[in-house]
Order: sequence, then C-alpha cells, then structure tokens
Amino acid sequence: MATTFTAQQQFIDEFDPKVYLQTYHMAQSGILSGDFQEFAIKNLYETFIKGGVRGNTLLDIGTGSAIYHLLSACEVFDKIIVSDLLDQNRVEFEKWLKKDPDAFDWSHIIKYVCELEGNRGDSEEKKAEKLRSKVKEYLKCDALKRNPFDPVVVPPVDCLLSCLCLETPCKDLKSYCEVLKNFMDLIKPGGHLLILSGLNATFYHVGDKRISVLSSKKENLEMAFKGAGYQIEKAVFTPRVDKTMMHVADYEGIYFIHARKPK
Repeated sequence: MATTFTAQQQFIDEFDPKVYLQTYHMAQSGILSGDFQEFAIKNLYETFIKGGVRGNTLLDIGTGSAIYHLLSACEVFDKIIVSDLLDQNRVEFEKWLKKDPDAFDWSHIIKYVCELEGNRGDSEEKKAEKLRSKVKEYLKCDALKRNPFDPVVVPPVDCLLSCLCLETPCKDLKSYCEVLKNFMDLIKPGGHLLILSGLNATFYHVGDKRISVLSSKKENLEMAFKGAGYQIEKAVFTPRVDKTMMHVADYEGIYFIHARKPK
C-alpha cells in the first residue's frame, strides 16, 4: 500500500526514540544491527581512520538518539556537534552521555568498533569516554531550513555527516537537492559531506506508527549531489541482505556517499 507523506508535526508528536532503538539497534534482534550497522561502521572507519578525513569540527545532522556513526569520528576530530529536530531524541542521547542507568546499551557496537580499529580489552570504556568528551553541543535542527540551526549560526566545519535522516523530511528529490545545497554553507571549502542511508525505501515503522521515506535511487542520488555542486569522492551502494523484516522497514539497499565541497 502507498505511504502517505508524514507531516513534520506528526513526526515530532509521534516518534518514540526508545521504541526506535529497540526495534532497529538492539543487539542481534535490531533490524539495522546486521548489514546496515556493519556497512556504516566499516565505511566510516575507512573514511576517518584510514582515509584521512579529519579536522577540528564534525557536524552531525539528524543524530537522533544514536552514537554508532560517531565512534570512529571521535578519534580524528577535536569537536563533535550533534543535532536533531526532536527534543525526545536529544533527551535519549543525553542519557547515554550522562551514563544514565536508563540509557540504551551500545556496548555491542562499541566493542565491534574497537575490534575493527585494532583495540581490545579495556579500550571499550575508553572509547565511550572519548566520544562523550568530544560531543560539545546538541543543537535543535530542521534540515529543511536554509540555516538548519536558526537562530544559531554554526561556523563552517571540516566535515558534515548525516545518517538515516534526509529521506524522512524530504518529500521529493527536489527538496533533497535543496537540503544538499543548504549544507554547502555549513562546510568549509574543500570540506567533506558524508551521507549514509537506505535505498528504494518508502516507509519504516516505529511501534504502530508508519513513517514515510523518500525513495532514493542510485542514479537520482548521484545527480542530486552533482546538481548541488559537490564532487563525489566515493559512492557505495549495496543490496539489503536480510529481508525478513521488510514489513517493518522496506528499504531494499543501503548507500554511502562521500562528497567534497569544491575549494
């Protein structure tokens, strides 16, 4: 059945971060805990640790309540600014920052990243503390605005990252491209833009709430990045491996695009 576009206010009112984390990121049972998380973490590890993308500040748009995509970044950036539209996501994220007993358990992901980076043993707690120390701000963010942080002005950063975010607020390819153009102002000349998300999706469920998703296709994505003025450094597209939960989230593949703002 066709999915009706989810209005922003409905998304704000109905999204439950606890249910989202349990559904998508829980160890072993989470829908994203297999191929997506492995794909995301490996591509970000290769980009940050091995690929030399580093600098003073990384800006993450649409952080939600997740940390998995920031674990390698904290090794190569002095400062991380996270952001989201939803106040309830900020509250959930800050539980992890403050070691609240009610916080979501990311230890399985932290262990995986440490092993990938060649660190074991007591390095897992050190990794968590390093990320906590690097996160300096959690800003209110609306990706559809010309300045997503209005009225706050964020100076241009070395790298802008966004995971599983843009397909929800963007109603069509035109608005997706407009968001990419707006991101230009947030990135230093020669700086990096990293986007990770699902391919050919139309919806995902959080509990009994059905949320619409812009159906991103490989050719349209590449066209959008080039149309917005970026140079694509790397683009990886891969099919979804485990399709047993397609009725909960119907993405057919996943993608990672590393682009740069021209100098």
